[in-house]
Amino acid sequence: FCTPCLQECLKPKKPVCGVCRSTLSSGSRALDLEKQIETTETTCNGCNKKMYLSKMRSHAASCSKYQNYIMEGVKAVTKEPLHNTRNFPNRFTFPCPYCSEKNFDQEGLVEHCKALHSMDAKQVVCPICASMPWGDPNYRSANFMEHLQRRHRFSYDTFVVGDYDADEDDMMAQVLMRSLRDK
Repeated sequence: FCTPCLQECLKPKKPVCGVCRSTLSSGSRALDLEKQIETTETTCNGCNKKMYLSKMRSHAASCSKYQNYIMEGVKAVTKEPLHNTRNFPNRFTFPCPYCSEKNFDQEGLVEHCKALHSMDAKQVVCPICASMPWGDPNYRSANFMEHLQRRHRFSYDTFVVGDYDADEDDMMAQVLMRSLRDK
């Protein structure tokens, strides 16, 4: 978890895990999990060297064969780029869904809505989400301002290498499979 997500899990009177919903205690460590990570052996998928899971992350950062293995996985789930981009919405600027003022970048839209529309309860379509291949241009957010604060604290372009057309299910399966080995 990132810190903001973990903090959200710890906010309720009875904090719960964001994945399994089991009870969490702030500041307590998962010692059984730490012990398992320290004592479980794995093999690097790049160079086939054996090591404990606790050492895998630092090894992966310096193993060029492992880096090649990761890149092959990325290539395997990436679709060919589409040639006609005119059919895709602009992912760089967005209109305000309340007042239709145009040409906001993501951060600008968030600031504009916080400044001028923070009390507006009208259900609107998020123009940022609607511009994504997985976005539904007809979905109206019940609380758009909360949605902006939670979902759009950062720009997708910062965290996505740029291939919005990669098969998300295949990528997620690859990531989950690799995360089990790479930690």
